[in-house]
Amino acid sequence: MRSQAEQQDLIAVAAELAMAARLATLRHFRSAGLSADNKGSGNFDPVTIADRESEDAMRAILDKRRPNDGILGEERKAKASQSGLTWVLDPIDGTKAFLAGLPTWGVLIALSDENGPLYGVIDQPYIQERFEGGFGRAVVKGPMGEVPLKTRAARPLDEATIMTTFPEVGSELDGQAFHRLAKSCRLTRYGGDCYAYAMVAAGQIDLVVEAGLQAY
Repeated sequence: MRSQAEQQDLIAVAAELAMAARLATLRHFRSAGLSADNKGSGNFDPVTIADRESEDAMRAILDKRRPNDGILGEERKAKASQSGLTWVLDPIDGTKAFLAGLPTWGVLIALSDENGPLYGVIDQPYIQERFEGGFGRAVVKGPMGEVPLKTRAARPLDEATIMTTFPEVGSELDGQAFHRLAKSCRLTRYGGDCYAYAMVAAGQIDLVVEAGLQAY
């Protein structure tokens, strides 16, 4: 069990990371001429200068504030942990949305130990909403102030709202399974990226289905 002081310090570090990533990403969001490299083979898996600068900004803070912690990020080489704690970073989740100028992308920050996640953040820089959970707290901070996060009460599937990012969902079998499930739901929405998970936490929708996810 980590002390209250240590928990507060870790929460403060996560907030620093999120703010640094906000500044790095907003410099490029909806900018003219933003280009992307394709990491994919056979499909379009883009990475932009904003992805790289966002992760680099967060890593610089961790190197200073938490030098013994590990780092697992999408765009840079993993760093082994000497403290038992690892920061998992996705500098832009939803790079395709970022390229299209849609504010459903976000910065993902998680803190884990050998037993799994301890604390997590979904930050949407353009809307300026930050969803936080862990260490006994779950809140969203944004233009409406700070509000506790609470999921919806359980309801029948035919009253539920379901989201995914792409209609294909993953493999052909993944897609077939998703669409069978979606047919039983009241409302199906697409293109949510990480923001869909934030909406589950905020009690706005009921479930998200994705396939082929990475740790970050």
